[in-house]
Amino acid sequence: MNGAGLPLWAAWIVVLLTVTGAGFALTGALGLIRLRTFYERVHAPTLGATLGMALILCGSMLLLSLIEERLVLRDALIGLFFTVTTPVTLLLLARTAAHRDRFEGNPDAPPEGH
Repeated sequence: MNGAGLPLWAAWIVVLLTVTGAGFALTGALGLIRLRTFYERVHAPTLGATLGMALILCGSMLLLSLIEERLVLRDALIGLFFTVTTPVTLLLLARTAAHRDRFEGNPDAPPEGH
């Protein structure tokens, strides 16, 4: 047992989930910095943030469930909102940028698909 009253195995799983999730989020943030074009940049943070968020929330739900000694799923609501809004935001940003690039006659603009 540790200071929070958790078994050592559970504490290690919580740490593993949250640190791995933070690593994915960091990878997405680095992709935002390193990639060159806007269209490349929107994918890395979206994917990294979504997977990172899922792992961090799993760690949080496990920790709270063990501390409260009952199944705690309220963090899943955060995950639901994040999972729904992140792809929608990506889609709106990419479509707006593509429309702007086509309007301005940018030769690197993606082709218009139907």
